[in-house]
Amino acid sequence: MVALCLYFQIHQPFRLQKYSVFDIGKNHQYFNETINKTICKRIAEECYLPANELILKLINKYQGRFRLSFSISGTALEQFAKYTPEVIKSFQRLAKTGCVEFLAEPYYNSLSSMYSPEEFTAEIELHKKKIRDLFNYEPKIFRNSELIYNNAIGLEIEKLGFMGIVTEGTDQILGWRSPNFLYQAKGAGRLKLLLRNYKLSDDIAFRFSDRSWSEWPLTAEKYVSWLNQVNGGVQVVNLFLDYGTFGENQKAESGIFDFLEHMPGQFLKGEHNSFKTLSEAV
Repeated sequence: MVALCLYFQIHQPFRLQKYSVFDIGKNHQYFNETINKTICKRIAEECYLPANELILKLINKYQGRFRLSFSISGTALEQFAKYTPEVIKSFQRLAKTGCVEFLAEPYYNSLSSMYSPEEFTAEIELHKKKIRDLFNYEPKIFRNSELIYNNAIGLEIEKLGFMGIVTEGTDQILGWRSPNFLYQAKGAGRLKLLLRNYKLSDDIAFRFSDRSWSEWPLTAEKYVSWLNQVNGGVQVVNLFLDYGTFGENQKAESGIFDFLEHMPGQFLKGEHNSFKTLSEAV
């Protein structure tokens, strides 16, 4: 094992009001502020705040050996600032450790890369500015919405100055190849592709609390034993998860926070094991 990259993605959309034809020209409030606020505050309490507190604890405990990356949409950051500013402050504390990296992405988590190069570029620049303003960080790695990738997108991302892009390590694309390597973007000079190991990622994100799963319960010791079995001279194992895995999708009573607390220490027992941010892996 050379490196383990943890990357967590966060997105909160602006949810729409019910809007009928009779509201046209009379009601210009298109978004449901009540639902946006309620959901944002609930997930902050269930996931973002306790998970960030635990990650800060782990960074300090392992003296910087625990490292990870986040990709947070612009709309999520806007809602945090409006409804839960304490979440912004908790991410700023993580940023100051130097052990957390922030990725760039389309500001609105949109599909602009498929339809409008101009809108795509504008959203990326808007998001980079938001990350700089909030966290004093210049993103080096790019994440497209839903990990969408093709060679044209890769070339555009390299032109914008990024050193790497994350995408899905699907069997239908890779064939016999492994997702546990860095790949060169076709036609690009230096842009690297970091591929999601979907099986090991989904074992946590989707199967963790599934009592019908043959591997339930998933302990930190069992999971790290799987990581340690990944062999063949691999370069990197990328675990890309929705941050809501911790406390929202997998509830606290499932033991997901205990898993997160104990997995890093168990993994770092391996002589050659290390955590890296995505740009460090590149």
